[in-house]
Amino acid sequence: MKFPIERLTVTALAVILTITTSHDILADEPLTTDSLPAAWSYTPENLQEIPGGESDHWWRQFSDPLLDSLIVLGVERNYDLRLAQRRQEIARAAMNQARSGWFPTIGLSAGWNAEKSSGATGRGATVSVPSESYFNAGLNASWEIDIFGKVAAGVKAKKAQYNASRAEYAGSMVSMTAQIASTYFTLRSQQRLLQVAQAHCESQMKIVKIAQARFEAMLASKLDVAEAWQTYYSTAASIPMLENAIKASVNSLGILVGEFPPEAARMLAEPGPLPNWKSSVSAGVPADLLRRRPDIVEAEMQLAAAAAQVGIAKKDFLPTLTIEGNVGTASRRLGDLFSGHSFTWSVAPTLSWTIFDGFARKYQLVSAREQMQSAIDSYNLSVLNAVGETENALSSYDASLRHIDLVEKLCVQNEEALRLAVERYKDSLSPMTDVVNAQLNALSGESELVQAQASALNSLVSLYEALGGGINPID
Repeated sequence: MKFPIERLTVTALAVILTITTSHDILADEPLTTDSLPAAWSYTPENLQEIPGGESDHWWRQFSDPLLDSLIVLGVERNYDLRLAQRRQEIARAAMNQARSGWFPTIGLSAGWNAEKSSGATGRGATVSVPSESYFNAGLNASWEIDIFGKVAAGVKAKKAQYNASRAEYAGSMVSMTAQIASTYFTLRSQQRLLQVAQAHCESQMKIVKIAQARFEAMLASKLDVAEAWQTYYSTAASIPMLENAIKASVNSLGILVGEFPPEAARMLAEPGPLPNWKSSVSAGVPADLLRRRPDIVEAEMQLAAAAAQVGIAKKDFLPTLTIEGNVGTASRRLGDLFSGHSFTWSVAPTLSWTIFDGFARKYQLVSAREQMQSAIDSYNLSVLNAVGETENALSSYDASLRHIDLVEKLCVQNEEALRLAVERYKDSLSPMTDVVNAQLNALSGESELVQAQASALNSLVSLYEALGGGINPID
Protein backbone atom coordinates (compact mmCIF):
# COMPACT_ATOMS: atom_id res chain seq x y z
CA MET A 1 0.00 0.00 0.00
CA LYS A 2 1.43 3.37 -1.00
CA PHE A 3 1.10 6.30 1.34
CA PRO A 4 0.89 10.07 0.73
CA ILE A 5 4.02 12.17 0.62
CA GLU A 6 3.32 13.83 3.97
CA ARG A 7 3.89 10.55 5.80
CA LEU A 8 7.60 10.53 4.99
CA THR A 9 9.85 11.25 7.96
CA VAL A 10 10.06 14.94 8.68
CA THR A 11 13.82 15.09 8.31
CA ALA A 12 13.94 13.34 4.94
CA LEU A 13 11.08 15.38 3.52
CA ALA A 14 12.57 18.68 4.68
CA VAL A 15 15.92 17.82 3.13
CA ILE A 16 14.37 16.85 -0.18
CA LEU A 17 12.12 19.89 -0.42
CA THR A 18 15.02 22.19 0.41
CA ILE A 19 17.35 20.66 -2.15
CA THR A 20 14.95 20.34 -5.05
CA THR A 21 13.25 23.74 -4.56
CA SER A 22 10.43 22.45 -6.72
CA HIS A 23 7.52 20.27 -5.61
CA ASP A 24 7.01 18.85 -9.10
CA ILE A 25 10.21 16.83 -8.72
CA LEU A 26 8.47 14.82 -6.02
CA ALA A 27 5.02 14.68 -7.53
CA ASP A 28 5.53 11.61 -9.71
CA GLU A 29 5.15 9.01 -6.99
CA PRO A 30 4.53 8.82 -3.21
CA LEU A 31 7.78 8.71 -1.28
CA THR A 32 7.11 6.15 1.40
CA THR A 33 5.07 3.08 2.12
CA ASP A 34 2.79 2.67 5.10
CA SER A 35 3.79 4.33 8.35
CA LEU A 36 5.71 2.48 11.04
CA PRO A 37 3.77 0.51 13.66
CA ALA A 38 3.22 2.24 16.99
CA ALA A 39 4.74 -0.63 18.99
CA TRP A 40 6.48 -3.96 18.62
CA SER A 41 4.20 -6.92 18.10
CA TYR A 42 5.48 -8.63 21.24
CA THR A 43 7.46 -7.21 24.15
CA PRO A 44 7.98 -9.50 27.15
CA GLU A 45 8.61 -8.09 30.60
CA ASN A 46 12.39 -8.33 30.42
CA LEU A 47 12.37 -6.17 27.25
CA GLN A 48 10.26 -3.30 28.53
CA GLU A 49 11.77 0.12 28.00
CA ILE A 50 13.85 1.35 30.93
CA PRO A 51 15.45 4.77 31.50
CA GLY A 52 18.95 5.52 30.26
CA GLY A 53 20.93 5.20 27.06
CA GLU A 54 22.23 1.70 27.57
CA SER A 55 21.99 0.99 23.85
CA ASP A 56 25.16 3.05 23.40
CA HIS A 57 28.22 1.06 24.46
CA TRP A 58 25.85 -1.79 25.26
CA TRP A 59 28.72 -4.30 25.55
CA ARG A 60 29.67 -2.80 28.92
CA GLN A 61 26.53 -4.28 30.43
CA PHE A 62 28.14 -7.72 30.28
CA SER A 63 30.82 -6.57 32.77
CA ASP A 64 33.53 -8.41 30.85
CA PRO A 65 36.80 -6.40 30.78
CA LEU A 66 38.26 -8.59 28.03
CA LEU A 67 35.27 -7.95 25.78
CA ASP A 68 35.63 -4.21 26.45
CA SER A 69 39.32 -4.41 25.51
CA LEU A 70 38.57 -6.32 22.31
CA ILE A 71 36.09 -3.71 21.16
CA VAL A 72 38.55 -0.90 21.93
CA LEU A 73 41.13 -2.72 19.82
CA GLY A 74 38.57 -3.20 17.06
CA VAL A 75 37.78 0.52 16.99
CA GLU A 76 41.49 1.29 16.70
CA ARG A 77 42.61 -1.46 14.30
CA ASN A 78 39.70 -3.03 12.43
CA TYR A 79 40.43 -2.65 8.71
CA ASP A 80 36.80 -2.66 7.57
CA LEU A 81 36.24 0.27 9.90
CA ARG A 82 39.33 2.01 8.58
CA LEU A 83 38.12 1.58 5.01
CA ALA A 84 34.78 3.12 5.95
CA GLN A 85 36.64 6.02 7.56
CA ARG A 86 38.68 6.52 4.38
CA ARG A 87 35.47 6.66 2.34
CA GLN A 88 34.13 9.26 4.76
CA GLU A 89 37.22 11.43 4.28
CA ILE A 90 36.95 11.05 0.49
CA ALA A 91 33.33 12.20 0.67
CA ARG A 92 34.35 15.15 2.85
CA ALA A 93 36.97 16.16 0.29
CA ALA A 94 34.39 15.91 -2.51
CA MET A 95 32.04 18.17 -0.54
CA ASN A 96 34.76 20.77 -0.04
CA GLN A 97 35.67 20.49 -3.72
CA ALA A 98 32.06 21.28 -4.65
CA ARG A 99 32.16 24.34 -2.38
CA SER A 100 35.06 25.69 -4.41
CA GLY A 101 32.54 26.44 -7.18
CA TRP A 102 31.47 29.53 -5.25
CA PHE A 103 34.89 31.10 -5.69
CA PRO A 104 36.65 32.44 -8.78
CA THR A 105 39.50 30.65 -10.47
CA ILE A 106 42.60 32.85 -10.44
CA GLY A 107 45.80 32.25 -12.37
CA LEU A 108 49.16 33.94 -12.63
CA SER A 109 51.18 34.24 -15.84
CA ALA A 110 54.53 35.79 -16.78
CA GLY A 111 56.73 35.53 -19.84
CA TRP A 112 58.69 37.08 -22.68
CA ASN A 113 57.35 37.38 -26.23
CA ALA A 114 59.21 37.73 -29.54
CA GLU A 115 57.98 36.93 -33.03
CA LYS A 116 58.80 37.44 -36.67
CA SER A 117 56.25 37.53 -39.50
CA SER A 118 56.83 35.99 -42.93
CA GLY A 119 57.42 38.38 -45.85
CA ALA A 120 56.33 35.86 -48.48
CA THR A 121 52.62 35.58 -47.74
CA GLY A 122 51.45 38.63 -49.72
CA ARG A 123 51.22 39.24 -53.48
CA GLY A 124 54.82 40.25 -53.64
CA ALA A 125 57.77 39.21 -51.58
CA THR A 126 58.83 41.63 -48.88
CA VAL A 127 61.44 41.60 -46.23
CA SER A 128 60.29 39.91 -43.07
CA VAL A 129 60.55 42.17 -40.07
CA PRO A 130 60.74 40.90 -36.53
CA SER A 131 58.42 42.54 -34.03
CA GLU A 132 59.67 44.12 -30.88
CA SER A 133 60.11 41.65 -28.06
CA TYR A 134 58.50 42.45 -24.72
CA PHE A 135 58.01 41.14 -21.22
CA ASN A 136 54.56 40.53 -19.67
CA ALA A 137 53.04 39.50 -16.36
CA GLY A 138 49.49 39.38 -15.10
CA LEU A 139 46.60 37.79 -13.24
CA ASN A 140 43.59 36.19 -14.95
CA ALA A 141 40.34 35.19 -13.29
CA SER A 142 37.17 33.30 -14.25
CA TRP A 143 34.07 33.24 -12.08
CA GLU A 144 30.76 31.50 -12.74
CA ILE A 145 28.06 33.47 -10.93
CA ASP A 146 25.65 31.06 -9.22
CA ILE A 147 22.50 32.98 -10.19
CA PHE A 148 20.19 29.95 -10.39
CA GLY A 149 21.73 27.92 -7.55
CA LYS A 150 23.37 25.17 -9.60
CA VAL A 151 26.56 25.30 -7.54
CA ALA A 152 24.54 25.40 -4.30
CA ALA A 153 22.59 22.33 -5.39
CA GLY A 154 25.84 20.53 -6.16
CA VAL A 155 27.17 21.39 -2.71
CA LYS A 156 24.01 20.07 -1.09
CA ALA A 157 24.30 16.84 -3.05
CA LYS A 158 27.91 16.32 -1.93
CA LYS A 159 27.01 17.22 1.64
CA ALA A 160 24.26 14.60 1.61
CA GLN A 161 26.72 12.05 0.26
CA TYR A 162 29.18 13.02 2.98
CA ASN A 163 26.48 12.51 5.63
CA ALA A 164 25.69 9.16 4.01
CA SER A 165 29.36 8.19 4.36
CA ARG A 166 29.24 9.20 8.03
CA ALA A 167 26.22 6.97 8.49
CA GLU A 168 28.04 4.17 6.67
CA TYR A 169 30.94 4.56 9.08
CA ALA A 170 28.53 4.40 12.02
CA GLY A 171 26.96 1.29 10.50
CA SER A 172 30.39 -0.29 10.19
CA MET A 173 30.99 0.53 13.86
CA VAL A 174 27.71 -1.11 14.91
CA SER A 175 28.41 -4.16 12.77
CA MET A 176 31.99 -4.48 14.03
CA THR A 177 31.06 -4.31 17.70
CA ALA A 178 28.31 -6.87 17.14
CA GLN A 179 30.67 -9.22 15.29
CA ILE A 180 33.30 -8.98 18.02
CA ALA A 181 30.77 -9.62 20.78
CA SER A 182 29.08 -12.47 18.93
CA THR A 183 32.38 -14.16 18.07
CA TYR A 184 33.60 -13.68 21.63
CA PHE A 185 30.47 -15.30 23.06
CA THR A 186 30.81 -18.16 20.57
CA LEU A 187 34.41 -18.65 21.70
CA ARG A 188 33.42 -18.71 25.37
CA SER A 189 30.66 -21.23 24.64
CA GLN A 190 33.09 -23.46 22.73
CA GLN A 191 35.55 -23.31 25.60
CA ARG A 192 32.76 -24.20 28.00
CA LEU A 193 31.66 -27.09 25.77
CA LEU A 194 35.24 -28.36 25.82
CA GLN A 195 35.24 -28.23 29.60
CA VAL A 196 31.93 -30.09 29.68
CA ALA A 197 33.26 -32.78 27.33
CA GLN A 198 36.44 -33.18 29.37
CA ALA A 199 34.49 -33.40 32.62
CA HIS A 200 32.17 -36.04 31.19
CA CYS A 201 35.15 -37.98 29.89
CA GLU A 202 36.48 -38.15 33.43
CA SER A 203 33.07 -39.21 34.74
CA GLN A 204 32.65 -41.79 32.01
CA MET A 205 36.11 -43.20 32.70
CA LYS A 206 34.97 -43.89 36.25
CA ILE A 207 32.05 -45.89 34.84
CA VAL A 208 34.52 -47.78 32.62
CA LYS A 209 36.52 -48.72 35.70
CA ILE A 210 33.38 -49.79 37.57
CA ALA A 211 32.30 -51.96 34.62
CA GLN A 212 35.80 -53.42 34.34
CA ALA A 213 35.86 -54.25 38.08
CA ARG A 214 32.44 -55.86 37.93
CA PHE A 215 33.50 -57.87 34.90
CA GLU A 216 36.63 -59.08 36.68
CA ALA A 217 34.45 -60.01 39.65
CA MET A 218 32.18 -61.86 37.23
CA LEU A 219 29.26 -59.63 38.18
CA ALA A 220 28.91 -58.16 34.67
CA SER A 221 29.48 -59.22 31.12
CA LYS A 222 32.13 -58.04 28.71
CA LEU A 223 29.32 -56.20 26.90
CA ASP A 224 29.04 -53.79 29.83
CA VAL A 225 32.74 -52.94 29.51
CA ALA A 226 32.42 -52.43 25.76
CA GLU A 227 29.38 -50.15 26.17
CA ALA A 228 31.19 -48.11 28.81
CA TRP A 229 34.23 -47.68 26.55
CA GLN A 230 31.93 -46.86 23.62
CA THR A 231 30.37 -43.99 25.55
CA TYR A 232 33.77 -42.70 26.65
CA TYR A 233 35.26 -42.67 23.16
CA SER A 234 32.13 -41.08 21.72
CA THR A 235 32.61 -38.14 24.07
CA ALA A 236 36.40 -38.01 23.65
CA ALA A 237 36.01 -37.90 19.85
CA SER A 238 34.27 -34.52 20.11
CA ILE A 239 37.24 -32.88 21.86
CA PRO A 240 39.55 -32.42 18.81
CA MET A 241 36.77 -30.78 16.83
CA LEU A 242 35.97 -28.46 19.72
CA GLU A 243 39.64 -27.51 20.03
CA ASN A 244 39.73 -26.75 16.30
CA ALA A 245 36.56 -24.64 16.56
CA ILE A 246 38.16 -22.69 19.42
CA LYS A 247 41.24 -21.94 17.32
CA ALA A 248 39.04 -20.78 14.43
CA SER A 249 37.10 -18.43 16.73
CA VAL A 250 40.34 -17.04 18.19
CA ASN A 251 41.63 -16.38 14.67
CA SER A 252 38.35 -14.71 13.70
CA LEU A 253 38.55 -12.42 16.70
CA GLY A 254 42.15 -11.67 15.81
CA ILE A 255 41.11 -10.53 12.34
CA LEU A 256 38.34 -8.36 13.79
CA VAL A 257 40.72 -6.59 16.17
CA GLY A 258 43.66 -6.45 13.76
CA GLU A 259 45.85 -9.02 15.51
CA PHE A 260 47.74 -11.98 14.06
CA PRO A 261 46.79 -15.45 15.40
CA PRO A 262 49.68 -15.82 17.90
CA GLU A 263 48.88 -12.50 19.60
CA ALA A 264 45.16 -13.29 19.58
CA ALA A 265 45.80 -16.74 21.08
CA ARG A 266 47.83 -15.26 23.93
CA MET A 267 44.97 -12.91 24.70
CA LEU A 268 42.09 -15.40 24.38
CA ALA A 269 43.43 -18.88 25.05
CA GLU A 270 42.53 -18.80 28.75
CA PRO A 271 38.92 -20.06 29.14
CA GLY A 272 36.44 -17.71 30.73
CA PRO A 273 32.81 -17.91 31.81
CA LEU A 274 29.91 -16.89 29.64
CA PRO A 275 28.63 -13.43 30.63
CA ASN A 276 25.18 -13.04 32.09
CA TRP A 277 22.63 -13.52 29.33
CA LYS A 278 19.75 -11.89 31.18
CA SER A 279 19.41 -8.21 30.43
CA SER A 280 16.75 -5.51 30.40
CA VAL A 281 16.71 -3.93 26.96
CA SER A 282 15.35 -0.53 26.04
CA ALA A 283 13.64 -1.51 22.81
CA GLY A 284 11.82 1.80 22.55
CA VAL A 285 9.31 2.18 19.74
CA PRO A 286 9.72 1.40 16.03
CA ALA A 287 10.02 5.09 15.13
CA ASP A 288 13.24 5.24 17.17
CA LEU A 289 14.90 3.22 14.41
CA LEU A 290 14.67 6.20 12.07
CA ARG A 291 16.99 8.11 14.38
CA ARG A 292 19.29 5.29 15.48
CA ARG A 293 19.78 2.87 12.60
CA PRO A 294 22.81 4.00 10.55
CA ASP A 295 21.59 2.16 7.45
CA ILE A 296 18.31 4.12 7.53
CA VAL A 297 20.19 7.38 8.00
CA GLU A 298 22.48 6.43 5.11
CA ALA A 299 19.51 5.60 2.88
CA GLU A 300 17.91 8.93 3.81
CA MET A 301 21.08 10.83 2.92
CA GLN A 302 21.40 8.92 -0.38
CA LEU A 303 17.81 9.91 -1.11
CA ALA A 304 18.64 13.54 -0.39
CA ALA A 305 21.67 13.33 -2.70
CA ALA A 306 19.58 11.77 -5.47
CA ALA A 307 16.96 14.51 -5.09
CA ALA A 308 19.71 17.11 -5.36
CA GLN A 309 20.90 15.54 -8.61
CA VAL A 310 17.38 16.03 -9.98
CA GLY A 311 17.63 19.70 -9.06
CA ILE A 312 21.01 19.96 -10.77
CA ALA A 313 19.64 18.29 -13.90
CA LYS A 314 16.77 20.82 -14.00
CA LYS A 315 19.16 23.74 -13.65
CA ASP A 316 21.12 22.56 -16.68
CA PHE A 317 18.24 23.97 -18.77
CA LEU A 318 19.01 27.49 -17.46
CA PRO A 319 21.70 29.91 -18.72
CA THR A 320 25.04 30.43 -17.03
CA LEU A 321 26.77 33.73 -16.38
CA THR A 322 30.56 33.75 -16.35
CA ILE A 323 32.82 36.72 -15.73
CA GLU A 324 36.34 36.49 -17.10
CA GLY A 325 38.96 39.16 -16.64
CA ASN A 326 42.65 39.80 -16.38
CA VAL A 327 44.96 42.49 -15.19
CA GLY A 328 48.65 42.69 -16.04
CA THR A 329 51.54 44.59 -17.43
CA ALA A 330 53.63 44.44 -20.60
CA SER A 331 56.79 46.28 -21.55
CA ARG A 332 59.64 45.99 -24.07
CA ARG A 333 62.13 46.65 -21.32
CA LEU A 334 62.09 44.70 -18.11
CA GLY A 335 62.71 47.85 -16.08
CA ASP A 336 59.49 49.47 -17.39
CA LEU A 337 57.36 46.43 -16.59
CA PHE A 338 55.75 48.08 -13.59
CA SER A 339 55.56 51.64 -14.80
CA GLY A 340 52.18 53.34 -14.95
CA HIS A 341 51.75 53.20 -18.73
CA SER A 342 52.54 49.46 -18.91
CA PHE A 343 49.41 48.14 -17.13
CA THR A 344 46.59 46.39 -19.02
CA TRP A 345 43.21 44.99 -18.01
CA SER A 346 40.07 43.48 -19.48
CA VAL A 347 36.64 42.31 -18.25
CA ALA A 348 34.39 40.01 -20.27
CA PRO A 349 31.01 38.98 -18.79
CA THR A 350 29.56 36.08 -20.80
CA LEU A 351 25.99 34.75 -20.73
CA SER A 352 25.73 31.31 -22.30
CA TRP A 353 22.59 29.26 -22.83
CA THR A 354 22.43 25.92 -24.57
CA ILE A 355 19.35 25.94 -26.81
CA PHE A 356 19.54 22.43 -28.26
CA ASP A 357 21.76 19.47 -27.42
CA GLY A 358 19.96 16.55 -29.03
CA PHE A 359 17.72 16.06 -25.92
CA ALA A 360 20.76 15.06 -23.82
CA ARG A 361 19.63 17.20 -20.87
CA LYS A 362 16.11 15.83 -21.10
CA TYR A 363 17.26 12.26 -20.72
CA GLN A 364 19.74 13.24 -18.04
CA LEU A 365 16.78 14.59 -16.06
CA VAL A 366 14.83 11.39 -16.69
CA SER A 367 17.78 9.37 -15.43
CA ALA A 368 18.11 11.56 -12.32
CA ARG A 369 14.39 11.14 -11.55
CA GLU A 370 14.65 7.36 -11.83
CA GLN A 371 17.69 7.34 -9.56
CA MET A 372 15.72 9.33 -7.02
CA GLN A 373 12.83 6.86 -7.22
CA SER A 374 15.33 4.04 -6.68
CA ALA A 375 16.63 5.87 -3.62
CA ILE A 376 13.06 6.16 -2.33
CA ASP A 377 12.55 2.42 -2.74
CA SER A 378 15.87 1.76 -1.03
CA TYR A 379 14.84 3.98 1.88
CA ASN A 380 11.52 2.18 2.29
CA LEU A 381 13.25 -1.20 2.10
CA SER A 382 15.76 -0.15 4.77
CA VAL A 383 12.96 0.86 7.11
CA LEU A 384 11.06 -2.36 6.46
CA ASN A 385 14.17 -4.49 7.01
CA ALA A 386 14.98 -2.63 10.22
CA VAL A 387 11.56 -3.29 11.69
CA GLY A 388 11.66 -6.93 10.62
CA GLU A 389 15.16 -7.50 12.03
CA THR A 390 14.21 -5.96 15.35
CA GLU A 391 11.02 -8.02 15.59
CA ASN A 392 13.03 -11.18 14.86
CA ALA A 393 15.66 -10.28 17.44
CA LEU A 394 13.04 -9.57 20.11
CA SER A 395 11.34 -12.87 19.43
CA SER A 396 14.62 -14.79 19.31
CA TYR A 397 15.87 -13.38 22.61
CA ASP A 398 12.61 -14.11 24.38
CA ALA A 399 12.52 -17.66 22.99
CA SER A 400 16.13 -18.19 24.08
CA LEU A 401 15.35 -17.20 27.65
CA ARG A 402 12.39 -19.58 27.84
CA HIS A 403 14.51 -22.31 26.23
CA ILE A 404 17.26 -21.87 28.85
CA ASP A 405 14.75 -22.13 31.67
CA LEU A 406 13.44 -25.47 30.41
CA VAL A 407 16.89 -26.88 29.61
CA GLU A 408 18.11 -26.03 33.11
CA LYS A 409 15.25 -28.09 34.53
CA LEU A 410 16.11 -30.87 32.09
CA CYS A 411 19.74 -30.89 33.25
CA VAL A 412 18.65 -31.28 36.88
CA GLN A 413 16.58 -34.34 35.95
CA ASN A 414 19.39 -35.75 33.79
CA GLU A 415 21.82 -35.57 36.70
CA GLU A 416 19.34 -37.27 38.98
CA ALA A 417 18.66 -39.99 36.43
CA LEU A 418 22.42 -40.59 35.99
CA ARG A 419 22.97 -40.83 39.74
CA LEU A 420 20.14 -43.33 40.14
CA ALA A 421 21.24 -45.38 37.10
CA VAL A 422 24.81 -45.69 38.44
CA GLU A 423 23.59 -46.69 41.90
CA ARG A 424 21.21 -49.28 40.50
CA TYR A 425 23.94 -50.64 38.23
CA LYS A 426 26.30 -51.03 41.17
CA ASP A 427 23.55 -52.97 42.98
CA SER A 428 22.93 -55.07 39.85
CA LEU A 429 19.42 -53.68 39.60
CA SER A 430 19.86 -52.01 36.19
CA PRO A 431 21.78 -52.91 33.03
CA MET A 432 24.70 -50.89 31.68
CA THR A 433 22.38 -49.63 28.93
CA ASP A 434 20.54 -47.50 31.48
CA VAL A 435 23.82 -45.96 32.64
CA VAL A 436 24.96 -45.29 29.07
CA ASN A 437 21.67 -43.63 28.17
CA ALA A 438 21.79 -41.53 31.32
CA GLN A 439 25.36 -40.48 30.56
CA LEU A 440 24.52 -39.47 27.00
CA ASN A 441 21.43 -37.59 28.16
CA ALA A 442 23.45 -35.74 30.81
CA LEU A 443 26.13 -34.76 28.29
CA SER A 444 23.56 -33.75 25.68
CA GLY A 445 21.56 -31.68 28.17
CA GLU A 446 24.57 -29.83 29.57
CA SER A 447 25.88 -29.13 26.07
CA GLU A 448 22.47 -27.89 25.00
CA LEU A 449 22.38 -25.59 28.01
CA VAL A 450 25.72 -24.02 27.06
CA GLN A 451 24.57 -23.59 23.47
CA ALA A 452 21.26 -22.11 24.63
CA GLN A 453 23.07 -19.59 26.82
CA ALA A 454 25.34 -18.63 23.92
CA SER A 455 22.30 -18.36 21.67
CA ALA A 456 20.66 -15.98 24.15
CA LEU A 457 23.77 -13.82 24.23
CA ASN A 458 23.97 -13.75 20.43
CA SER A 459 20.26 -12.93 20.22
CA LEU A 460 20.89 -10.06 22.61
CA VAL A 461 23.74 -8.85 20.39
CA SER A 462 21.49 -9.12 17.32
CA LEU A 463 18.85 -7.10 19.14
CA TYR A 464 21.26 -4.29 19.98
CA GLU A 465 22.55 -4.37 16.41
CA ALA A 466 18.99 -4.23 15.05
CA LEU A 467 18.29 -1.25 17.30
CA GLY A 468 21.37 0.50 15.90
CA GLY A 469 23.12 0.61 19.27
CA GLY A 470 26.76 1.45 19.74
CA ILE A 471 27.17 4.90 18.25
CA ASN A 472 25.08 7.85 17.14
CA PRO A 473 25.35 8.01 13.32
CA ILE A 474 24.74 11.73 12.78
CA ASP A 475 25.33 14.40 15.41
